[in-house]
Amino acid sequence: MPHPTGPPNPHALRDYALLADGRRGALVGPRGDIVWMCAPAWDSDAVFAGLIGGPGWFTVTPTGPYVWGGYYEAGSLIWRSRWVTPGGIVECREALAHPGQAHRAVVLRRITAVDGPAELAVGLQVAAGFGEHPLRKIKRDEHGHWTARAGDLHLRLTGLPHAKADESGGHPQVHAVLRLEPGDHHDLLLEFSDRPLEQPEPARDLWRATETAWAEQVPDLAGMLGRRDARHAYAVLRGMTGPGGGTVAAATTSLPERAEQGRNYDYRYVWIRDQGYIGQAVAAAGLHPLLDDSVRFVTARLFEHGPRLAPAYTAAGGPVPDPRTLDLPGYPGGFDVVGNRVNRQFQLDGFGESLLLLAAAARHDMLDAAGWGAARIAADAIAARHGERDAGIWELHPDRWAHSRLTCAAGLRAIATAHPAAGRGLAANWEALADRITAEADRDCLHPTGRWQRSPADPGVDASLLLPALRGALPADDPRTRATLDAVLADLGQDHYCYRFRHDQRPLEDAEGAFLLCGFLVALAQHQQGNAVEAVRWFERNRAACGPPGLYAEEFDIAQRQLRGNLPQTFVHALMLEAAVRLVADL
Repeated sequence: MPHPTGPPNPHALRDYALLADGRRGALVGPRGDIVWMCAPAWDSDAVFAGLIGGPGWFTVTPTGPYVWGGYYEAGSLIWRSRWVTPGGIVECREALAHPGQAHRAVVLRRITAVDGPAELAVGLQVAAGFGEHPLRKIKRDEHGHWTARAGDLHLRLTGLPHAKADESGGHPQVHAVLRLEPGDHHDLLLEFSDRPLEQPEPARDLWRATETAWAEQVPDLAGMLGRRDARHAYAVLRGMTGPGGGTVAAATTSLPERAEQGRNYDYRYVWIRDQGYIGQAVAAAGLHPLLDDSVRFVTARLFEHGPRLAPAYTAAGGPVPDPRTLDLPGYPGGFDVVGNRVNRQFQLDGFGESLLLLAAAARHDMLDAAGWGAARIAADAIAARHGERDAGIWELHPDRWAHSRLTCAAGLRAIATAHPAAGRGLAANWEALADRITAEADRDCLHPTGRWQRSPADPGVDASLLLPALRGALPADDPRTRATLDAVLADLGQDHYCYRFRHDQRPLEDAEGAFLLCGFLVALAQHQQGNAVEAVRWFERNRAACGPPGLYAEEFDIAQRQLRGNLPQTFVHALMLEAAVRLVADL
């Protein structure tokens, strides 16, 4: 019996796979190490915090040498870790039971000796509250199930009746060696609940329900460019969308965008802007369920907060908490943080993105009376607040950002033309307001070279300024549209990757990684200009900026070919999906 060890060493972010059930997510590494999970909700405290140097993990690892691989089962977030050992091949099929329940999360792990015998070490250390609440009341019942408490959570581990509990340290562990004969499989179930657990369900029933749920929720996407990856992007979006309709920006917190630069954030929340991106992508693909989810979430927030709409919310629609640090080492190069200062910002473009989302729903005849009411609220908010300074898409200092204003113009134009239910007079008012906002931006944010600049005080190029033309703020053949694309390619493009903007005089790659969202925006902008070959080149270059599990982070370090920032970043998956839909028309 192996003795419990310290936390698993961290991997490069590209090697982690995501398990998700709509209500929470987990990351699993190549050693079969689940080192990140928050429960019962996305923004709850972590029960596995090994990813950021804390206690808490659930490992299933071959005891001898091995070479790792892995893959997702098509159209799902069911992951298969695969290890080739000197004695054969062993796999661990893993998922969160799907669809997720509000009060109970289930980690499913089925280990199979595919070829030859297998021997694996299993280790479980749970520490709720980011390590504040270790396992207690550990006991094995008459059926061989291990039960325990960790803070307010009830736990049960099924499938290791002969394991040993080690309570000698500050964080108790349960550990075992599992041996399988060729062809055998063995199920492990780990349950978390904030209520007393009922009788355990058979593993086969949970697996069957999970397989069925994924098969029903992820469409085939036949005919899409990069179909397998587009389908995977949809599965990621589906897995990270909760019952309230909100899609969290990422499953993690504290993963650094740049080593030792202090750019660590908590992205376990729902950004209004992201809901717009997701809605646009799935509307282009004709995939209504996720579009309806985004509309439902944004509509509820608009009715609740009106012109005081926040940039982001919890998945349950609550306020994002203030940032605070934890007493943990953090992921290498970063530090630990929960909460986000976005809760104190005003982001004008959120209203524009809301209108673009609602207009997309209207074009599919999916906008009801409540949706039109929300559209009026967003349009009225733009009318009242478009002259204010805001933090902008990149959440920087308050300014009169051109992107924010032009996005509002795009949203107003889209909702005005989306459906006759808007009424002729109302639609005309919205169009007139869009014209006025565009004219104001033209007066103070048109660079002498004819392109859009970031703000009246900042003449720089910004890749986000490709978006307004893509969304209809002004025509594709407008000279300002073409000049902006040319400037982005010249100043921010590198080897078919794109950076957001120049921070200073340093080389682009010294300030931050390439922004994958921006790379897909360039692909869409090239497509809009009729540059089919360049559009596909940009798409394929950025599509490949991931690891074996096919997950995208916010940034990509071109030199080291590594992901940077929280994982997975849903707005990148959304833009990848949209590009896969729109670019196929060029082929």
